[in-house]
Amino acid sequence: MTATEEVKRCRVVLIAPRIDDPAQLKSLIAAATEGGDVASLILPAHGDGEAAFQRRAEAIVPMAQARGIAVMIEGDTRIAGRVGADGIHFEGRKAELEELVEKFQGRVMIGAGGAKTRDDALELGEARPDYMFFGRFGYDNTPKPHPRNIALGRWWAEMIELPGIVMAGSDIASVETVAATGAEFVALSNAIFAEGADPAERVAAANALLDEVAPRFETGE
Repeated sequence: MTATEEVKRCRVVLIAPRIDDPAQLKSLIAAATEGGDVASLILPAHGDGEAAFQRRAEAIVPMAQARGIAVMIEGDTRIAGRVGADGIHFEGRKAELEELVEKFQGRVMIGAGGAKTRDDALELGEARPDYMFFGRFGYDNTPKPHPRNIALGRWWAEMIELPGIVMAGSDIASVETVAATGAEFVALSNAIFAEGADPAERVAAANALLDEVAPRFETGE
């Protein structure tokens, strides 16, 4: 999950909202992708059983991949394999993360989340996942990002080479705060998929703001 040659600044990662109807969820995410650049999509389990989660994944993964968007499945390696997802988003203990990395990395991406402190992040980072996620699914319900996520994201960007994803708030303007940390990716969910919102307009607004204010990354060229 690195910036493309065309987009050398913080990019949008979508977090799929809790919608049980696969067709409705697919429609919303498809609409969001019409708004511009989206690097990837994380599909949370939202506490669903395996069958329900797989139905949602089956609806979303091919559509998103056809639009050039990598899809990460939370936690379930079997579903990820069945639907041909691009990777697995994992939140748990370091030993389990190391096992996932050893078994699957190189075939699919392995992302890590759940760190609440610097020590947590460093411990998980020792397993060398493909990215570190700062935030919690479903908790982006205030306009501004959580201060802890911003602090951890800034520290991570300054100290660690592994890419970071930081959860924004429910206001599109909060992407500016995330981008200022130096994080490679900003995660958006409620800001895009809130009731009554136009997902395409929201993604377009996020990208326009990032184009304007996000720091540009060195390309090494």
